[in-house]
Amino acid sequence: MIHHSWLIILLFATMSIAAQAQPSDSVFMRSLQEMGIHATNDNSVVLLHTGQQKFDAMLSAIREARRYVYLEYFNFRNDSIGLALFQLLEEKAAEGVEVKAMFDSFGNESNDSPLRKKHLRAIRAAGVNVREFDPLRFPWLNHAYHRDHRKIVVIDGEVCFTGGMNVADYYIHGRPEYGAWRDMHMQLTGSAVQTYDSIFRQMWKSSFNDTLFHNPLSVTPHSLPTIPHSSLLTDTTSTAGCKTIAVVNRIPRKQPKAMRKAYVAAIDAADSLIQIVNPYPTNVKSVRRALKRALRRGVKMEIMVSAKSDVPITPDVVALEMRKLAKRGAHVYYNHDGFHHSKVMMVDGSFCTVGSTNLDARSFLFDHEVNSFIFDHSTTKELQQIFEQDKQHCTIFQAQDYRRNFNFGHRLTGHLFSLFRGFM
Repeated sequence: MIHHSWLIILLFATMSIAAQAQPSDSVFMRSLQEMGIHATNDNSVVLLHTGQQKFDAMLSAIREARRYVYLEYFNFRNDSIGLALFQLLEEKAAEGVEVKAMFDSFGNESNDSPLRKKHLRAIRAAGVNVREFDPLRFPWLNHAYHRDHRKIVVIDGEVCFTGGMNVADYYIHGRPEYGAWRDMHMQLTGSAVQTYDSIFRQMWKSSFNDTLFHNPLSVTPHSLPTIPHSSLLTDTTSTAGCKTIAVVNRIPRKQPKAMRKAYVAAIDAADSLIQIVNPYPTNVKSVRRALKRALRRGVKMEIMVSAKSDVPITPDVVALEMRKLAKRGAHVYYNHDGFHHSKVMMVDGSFCTVGSTNLDARSFLFDHEVNSFIFDHSTTKELQQIFEQDKQHCTIFQAQDYRRNFNFGHRLTGHLFSLFRGFM
């Protein structure tokens, strides 16, 4: 007769094996549920690989808006695409469509073609309610931390455009100093849109003490006109209309750990493969530890970073971080095809994330951010295909390349500023 203690050991061993046998997407989904983040299962996703695709699709959908257009961006650049967008928004406002737009004050002031007061006065006079999040005022330091880095456009509560792109024509034309400016955006339909709608409403109310008039949850599906399907791009995959999406929203002070916990849980769930594209992967301690754990358990890790950057010091800090991961077995690729500003991650070919979050302390510890975690093989595969295509424009970076590619001055800068990575 087997002693009862051996039965207990056998039971725990069986449970451990069963847990290990669960697919990574199930393990990660359970982690999100424990965090209070719930997914919806009726969504469609169209990835927008280029700025031209994003702005063509978004402007077309805005033209068909019947009730409201809500926009939340880090910045609206005062250039050709920004002017085209606001002209269209003014036309919609004249038709009686409710138009609300908000932008981050620091994001506006830090770009080289900001919206000035005279521009804002003209836009508001035309009926567009555009407001500035946390205006920069003396003593300035108290405004330096919690910036709004999200990129959200919600139209009539039916379609959302979100991802990593702000409003700027360099997403279409590039910039002379970088060449092409690469990023990833997407068009969402389904119940996930209501989550983004709620995020905007909460942000608008908390920032300006103003409650929005239209509420998609207070109307019946047939009581109001809808956006014609002809104006939206079609999800042509076999999982169209039934993609599972969990939206993770980082709110400083209220949900400060949401994004880094989600990334750590996703990385910890990985069984065989993690693929990351990010412009500033300087990381924070919890994410760095999760990446090291994944490498120790034999997960293949591929990280793609941009050889060019819009922040002069960041490449030296990134290089130091990549050297440490490469020494532990990560495959690091430096992309030379313009400035690769995409923020995506794919895990085991089964789920992925697209959003505004950079893998740095600003995104994980300070800013307002939002990401969709998409549990769908088709979407993940499409991102993997883009990843493989981008490898053709990459050089492999190994640990021994660090001293060869970065001189003493850059190495010193990397070590020095890595101490202040939380403010970068």
